[in-house]
Amino acid sequence: MQRDGNRITVSGRLTLDTASKAANALFDGGALAGDDLLVVDLSKVEAVDSSAVSVLLQWSRQALEKGVQLSFVNLPPNLCSLAKLYDVAAVLPISS
Repeated sequence: MQRDGNRITVSGRLTLDTASKAANALFDGGALAGDDLLVVDLSKVEAVDSSAVSVLLQWSRQALEKGVQLSFVNLPPNLCSLAKLYDVAAVLPISS
C-alpha cells in the first residue's frame, strides 16, 4: 500500500495468502488517525479471490468504527463481480 494524502493505492494480490495481512494493514498503528476521508484505489491490484471481498468488508467496518468516510475506487472487474455474487456490493462504499 502506498499513501498520497488521503488516497491509498493498493497493489499486488488480494487473495487468501495475503488477505489477513491486508485486512489489518489499512488502519494498523493509527497511521490514519485524524483523517475524515480515505480513498482506497484498487487499480493496481493484480489478482483477487473471494478473500478480497472480506478484506473490503473489514476495511469498511474499521472505517466506520474510526469515523472515517471510506471510498473504494478503480475496482478490478472480477472484484466487482465477486461483490455482486456475494450480494455485498450495495453495502461497500464503491465510487466510480
